[in-house]
Amino acid sequence: MKSSSKVVLLVEDEPHILCLLSDYLASEGYQVLEADSATRAFEILATKPRLDLLVSDFRLPGGVSGVMIAEPALKLRPDLKVIFISGYPIEIYESGSPIARSAPVLAKPFSLDSLRSQIQQLLAG
Repeated sequence: MKSSSKVVLLVEDEPHILCLLSDYLASEGYQVLEADSATRAFEILATKPRLDLLVSDFRLPGGVSGVMIAEPALKLRPDLKVIFISGYPIEIYESGSPIARSAPVLAKPFSLDSLRSQIQQLLAG
């Protein structure tokens, strides 16, 4: 594990997807913080000083969207990179949020390779 490893906040309410993506990102050398709800995501955002990337599902329980997590997160950390994952990518573009237009969206189901290359692209930027 490199000490320079990037910290990823992963927000996903489906346990098997959260687990799969978390294990995969950890195996790629990232430090992964898991959130299975918006509440948990905000708790992590409030307490973790260092965060490089937010990977968030768009549809979350309680009518919360990934955009609602990303917007305040970016106010706290303007250099944070964001990737949305969604079974309904069109909803993200329709949310009208500026972040929804600029952040990459991976439509479910996506390959782990496509996730990896998307992350590498963003973090290299």
